[in-house]
Amino acid sequence: MQPCAFKFGVRRRVPPQEGVAYPSLAEPRSILEPLRGSPALRLGLGPACLRASGVRGFPRALGVRFPGVSRSIPRRSGLRGPVEPLRPPVAAQTPRRRPTMAEFSQKRGKRRGDEGLGSVVDFLLANARLVLGVGGAAVLGIATLAVKRFIDRATSPQDEDDTKGDSWKELSLLKATPNLQPRPPPAALSQPVLPLAPLPSAPEGPTDTDPQVPPQLSSPAPLCLTFQERLLAFERDHVTIPAAQVALAKQLAGDIALELQAYLRSKFPELPFGPLVPQGPLYDGLQAGAADHVHLLVPLVLEPGLWSLVPGVDTVARDPRCWAVRRTQLEFRPRGSSPWDRFLVGGYLSSRVLLELLRKALAASVNWPAIGSLLGCLIRPSLASEELLLEVQHERLELTVAVLVAVPGADADDRLLLAWPLEGLAGNLWLQDLYPVEAARLRALDDHDSGTRRRLLLLLCGICRGHLALGQLGLSHLTQVVLRLGEEDVDWAEEALAERFLQALELLIGSLEQASLPCHFNPCVNLFDSLSEEDIDDIGYALYSGLQAPEGLL
Repeated sequence: MQPCAFKFGVRRRVPPQEGVAYPSLAEPRSILEPLRGSPALRLGLGPACLRASGVRGFPRALGVRFPGVSRSIPRRSGLRGPVEPLRPPVAAQTPRRRPTMAEFSQKRGKRRGDEGLGSVVDFLLANARLVLGVGGAAVLGIATLAVKRFIDRATSPQDEDDTKGDSWKELSLLKATPNLQPRPPPAALSQPVLPLAPLPSAPEGPTDTDPQVPPQLSSPAPLCLTFQERLLAFERDHVTIPAAQVALAKQLAGDIALELQAYLRSKFPELPFGPLVPQGPLYDGLQAGAADHVHLLVPLVLEPGLWSLVPGVDTVARDPRCWAVRRTQLEFRPRGSSPWDRFLVGGYLSSRVLLELLRKALAASVNWPAIGSLLGCLIRPSLASEELLLEVQHERLELTVAVLVAVPGADADDRLLLAWPLEGLAGNLWLQDLYPVEAARLRALDDHDSGTRRRLLLLLCGICRGHLALGQLGLSHLTQVVLRLGEEDVDWAEEALAERFLQALELLIGSLEQASLPCHFNPCVNLFDSLSEEDIDDIGYALYSGLQAPEGLL
């Protein structure tokens, strides 16, 4: 075939030269042969160019992607045969919507346009090397394909894949953009502006026609409060018990006392029990937090002259907390002349035998469901505790009633002895309860100088009530601290309540360091004997931390 050239669209002959090999138009593959050996050159050749060139097996480095083809050529050298696009598995193929007649016509026209444009591109690329060389042919091919893609993208609708790819970007932009409230349309210029009506100082009752005025926000609380103010706020929110709750607890305790007294008189008519009296810190104003505990005193009426009290230190138990009730006048009034002689153990009235008798009666003989339905509550005896406890559940509160068998006024000191579950040799002795004497002393001291000793005791009880480590400090421990401070001649006004509180913490820490807290009315009794060393360390650490930062205890 004779060499030829194109100039302004006219074909003219070029005289052949010796020693020069001219490519043939029938073999366009020879034109693209230099492009195969250049791994750095990456061309996006169209399907028409690929068919014209017949190039097979592009190098691995060529990442060629053809416009209009869904997948790229597999990057593997030595590939033989026609290139087929990869197909997804059958399970991944989703049914596609059938195109309409308009869409089919549009795609058909586009396909014809692609074929015509592809033939033009093939013709130009096949003869561009003769005029422009290898570099010029590459630049021309890239420019032609870029123009083709630009025209296709401008004239054809966006692909489904591109739409999906751009949708999440637009969605993220919409999410990141704040939702701006639309502005209301401006009022007409001709509309007169009405002056704002002043707000009334005392608004009248709400009407249907008046617009609802939003409530005015109260002034914010001050950011910095003194410890005195924080202490008073804690007393108001966590210590003081509502009067309605106190009245309900007292009413339930009184009704239960009447029902239990009627039962004891019918069940044990031979035993002279005194009138059952509800009492305890709730009745003395020394209950903090909630009205959840009441004492129900069951007094024993002992015959005068037949019983005497022996201190616990003079018995085999050597316990200064307890007393023994001994039976006397046996030569004149032999055993059996007193109804309480059935509870004697070794010549002493046994508190353990009395507790066992009443525990069995309260658990098995009393019809508590009937009594509870009559009083509007649920009453159940506590079988897990060694004490005589009644658990009362009301719709407005939960109450624990401790039934205490007592020997009151046995001598001139008017001390109160309780039948308490003690261990060891002191099991048959009676525990001395000094709470009535301590409460009376605190009341007398406050009445003398209008002090705040009982308020300080309530604050300490409220703080220990809600603390894990300090919860082991009971009312008896804290009462001794307040009594020791209350005897000192210091200012007990309300303004000095925070100072007295910190002083009470210091006194408690000092007592814990020595592991000794003597009873105010019986110095021989150490109230810390019931605590282990680990408990004392935990309480001391919590109090020391609270002394460094008192606000942390509130």
